[in-house]
Amino acid sequence: MWIVLFIAALLFVLGSALILLRSAKMPKIPDNVKSQPYGEDKPDDW
Repeated sequence: MWIVLFIAALLFVLGSALILLRSAKMPKIPDNVKSQPYGEDKPDDW
């Protein structure tokens, strides 16, 4: 009986971890997005 509960708990933990890993993927930044200069890095014609 304890083995069944242990296996069920293990599957629950692994499933939760996989769901969290899937939802935590970094979003793909579009190619047309460029970093903006700030502070001393601003060009003169900006």
